[in-house]
Amino acid sequence: MRVIPDGCVDLVWRHGAGTRVAGPDTRHWLSECGPDELLLGVRFLPGAGGPALGVSLEELRDDQIRVEQLGRLRRLGLGGDCTPREVWRRLPEIAAELVGSGPPDRAVQYAAARLLDSGQRVEPLSDELGVSDRHLRRRFHAAVGYGPKTLQRVLRLLRFLRASDGDLARAAAAAGYSDQAHLTRECRRLTGLSPSQLLSERRARPDVGARRARLPSAVVSGRACLPTPV
Repeated sequence: MRVIPDGCVDLVWRHGAGTRVAGPDTRHWLSECGPDELLLGVRFLPGAGGPALGVSLEELRDDQIRVEQLGRLRRLGLGGDCTPREVWRRLPEIAAELVGSGPPDRAVQYAAARLLDSGQRVEPLSDELGVSDRHLRRRFHAAVGYGPKTLQRVLRLLRFLRASDGDLARAAAAAGYSDQAHLTRECRRLTGLSPSQLLSERRARPDVGARRARLPSAVVSGRACLPTPV
């Protein structure tokens, strides 16, 4: 299964393998999980992951590591020999504890929410927040894993996937791309496929988008939501 960047960080338990942190992606990767394999986890939205995990997410960019490698997560006790029922019960408590010990970066969350708008430019955000461009980039790298322009590209691609109805030019414009060529360049950069190839792949596996969207539930504004099986 092709996994594409989504701006989030995931804490994922896999039966028999234990728990890993999937850092923020800037490019696609191919998951080895089988279609019937059970994963449970918690998703941290932009601005929440770095503070909750107690690490600069820049260090985890395009990487996946075992929780034992992170100081705050070493004692989670969610090994591969745990039962799914036990993990399901404990994950909400763990998520709430992590967010409580490291509240989200509100400035980054505000900027990320603004970037959800297809017409929002990155440049005015630092003025809105009363900080310098460099300061905002530094906070993004710590809390998200990369800068606001990269997050903008990631969110724009996700908007395209939601808006796509078969007309690439219309979907590109609705998502905020300057033209279809702009869409093609960024889609290849993030997913390794052209827009039409990506859409064909997702149509061939209609469960992929839904399953990925449910993995795992989010930590929003410091609130932990229930984990969801995929």
